[in-house]
Amino acid sequence: MIVSSASDYRKVAQRKLPRFLFDYIDGGANAEDTLQANVADLRAVNLRQRVLKNVTGLSLATEWFGQPSELPVILAPVGLSGMFARRGEVQAAKAAAKKGIPYALSTLSVCSLEEVASQCSAGTLWFQLYVLKDRGFMQSMLERAQRAGINKLVFTVDLPVHGSRYRDAHSGLSGPIAKPRRLLQAVAKPGWSFDVGIRGRPHDLGNISKYLGKATGLQDYIGWLGKNIDPSISWSDLEWIREFWKGPLILKGILDPEDARDAVRFGANGIIVSNHGGRQLDGALSTVKALPPIVDAVGSDLEVFVDSGVRSGLDVVRMLALGAKGVLLGRAAAYALAAAGQGGVENMLEIFAKEMRVAMTLTGVTSIAQIDRRILA
Repeated sequence: MIVSSASDYRKVAQRKLPRFLFDYIDGGANAEDTLQANVADLRAVNLRQRVLKNVTGLSLATEWFGQPSELPVILAPVGLSGMFARRGEVQAAKAAAKKGIPYALSTLSVCSLEEVASQCSAGTLWFQLYVLKDRGFMQSMLERAQRAGINKLVFTVDLPVHGSRYRDAHSGLSGPIAKPRRLLQAVAKPGWSFDVGIRGRPHDLGNISKYLGKATGLQDYIGWLGKNIDPSISWSDLEWIREFWKGPLILKGILDPEDARDAVRFGANGIIVSNHGGRQLDGALSTVKALPPIVDAVGSDLEVFVDSGVRSGLDVVRMLALGAKGVLLGRAAAYALAAAGQGGVENMLEIFAKEMRVAMTLTGVTSIAQIDRRILA
């Protein structure tokens, strides 16, 4: 099919991927009400069209923590990206580096951070870490990230328990007789089976395998996650990470203004307003509704980023107008990666950039810094 919008990649990805992987990307928690609200509430944000504003010299460039970015977006951390395309995390990182934006590598990646860092500039690579019971693993990951030249840490704080993701059980990513169901689905997608299933090996959790010194397979990814995430975590448990990590620390999963104030008191350099793409607490606020009160609460005390529900460059402009300094792209990038690898991600970013330029031109602004609530209708 002809890809004219970033959302077209979703249709291509659905045709190419085994069901268990597509549903893993596409699904949310419980009835998926929050997942749907993320998209619907964002689309309901109206922009104020202006004319005759002389918008020559328009620029999409911005800067966070002293690091320039060609676009006000970051490729979000998405677990198992190496199963969407052959060595998928490497392809995504290369696409981000080529387009001059950051890529946040997930702890639960197929490719290890050393493999990814060896293929792109460390300056464009961020690392995402979960709260896990094995504090030795967490410290090892921080040390490895610093040795690889990474100095931006995204610390996910909204996963003290795994969300109820029914689609994963229905599709075979988790649950009983999952492995034979996945094999049958893979056989039905011969293109994926050859390119990723055979040529994309090894299929394991690369960061964890390197730490343990043995392969950590994907046989029960959800089960492993459930056994290793830590529900006992509190703010005091994060102090050693703040002391140990020398670069900017960004907390991902903030939805409440008081939690945002706690993040300031904790000493975070940034937060990501996120409901995990609607994959954790179904019924939680959409991020576009949670964003403005959080921005009002913390002001300029730290950098406020946002994710969830963003499907176009127009959505990026909406989020920036509501106070975000940058926007993370999760599903949009995952669909593009699954559909066409590195080239798909690059093209998706070009589509986003074109849509941002149109929106900025028709709202009368020429720089990312000029985008604020004044351009909202």
